[in-house]
Amino acid sequence: MKIEKQAILGGGATSDNSPMLCRGDDKAASLPRDARLPINRCNLPAVVLGGLTYQQYPSPLLIDGVAELHADLFRRLAAVGPEARAEVFRDYLTVRFQLEWLEEMGYTGHAKARAKANYIRMIRGWSFDSDSREGAVLKGWVESRFGLTPRYHGQPLRDPSDEPYLRYQEMRSHGLYGTNALEAQFDLVYTFCQYELALRHGGARHVTLYRGTNRMADHEVLAKGPGGRHVILLNNLNSFTCSRERACEFGDYILSVEVPLTKIFFHCGLLPGVLQGEDEFLVIGGVVDVSLSTI
Repeated sequence: MKIEKQAILGGGATSDNSPMLCRGDDKAASLPRDARLPINRCNLPAVVLGGLTYQQYPSPLLIDGVAELHADLFRRLAAVGPEARAEVFRDYLTVRFQLEWLEEMGYTGHAKARAKANYIRMIRGWSFDSDSREGAVLKGWVESRFGLTPRYHGQPLRDPSDEPYLRYQEMRSHGLYGTNALEAQFDLVYTFCQYELALRHGGARHVTLYRGTNRMADHEVLAKGPGGRHVILLNNLNSFTCSRERACEFGDYILSVEVPLTKIFFHCGLLPGVLQGEDEFLVIGGVVDVSLSTI
């Protein structure tokens, strides 16, 4: 992972571009009610982790039960050097979920083919098309664990009773059907990512990431300020890059965001051979303060 040293903010620090637009504007700073669930499976409610204040002052996000159920994984990771941790992680998931011995899990015939839809295939599927079935599964995992509902999947998603939302739910269900505890695999991917980020950037809380766009109208803008500052509501899972030059390839406008490390689900370089080519980061959404500039 290539991250400029100056892009990392030290613990307790905020950047010079810290959120300033909405002091006193609770409506813009808060996560809208229709963008969250009343319950989730982590240590903070969606209304907190999805709000603007959390972007500025993040704290760890812990998915229920992962540390307790998989304590052996983290003992193994602590016992090896940085060059071996990715392999230890892959081996653990392969054995834990019997990813190479599907017959042991009772899979045969057509069901066996679906069980091959593991965490690696889902992340690679996202990299080709975030509005694919794999993308629906990943957005559904964010919805389940963090309580942030998706805002876009091929079409805007606003009303759970409307056809676009029902289509997303159908894609999510098809993507999960017959798989081998796929969302539990994602739990470990996120937790491993957080483990690695903490070791590599001890004390840091943010990283500057970029996203190219051609139309700000495609984003949910909650407030505007001077100098290209906007408060926007992101989709519940998003692709960013740590390279501004890469972001320029995807649009005439560049969104620059101070992303809490705790909002990073996966990034290029975490597992060799997965998500290569665009310095890509998969970022959990919510309300964020961004700086908009042109190429």
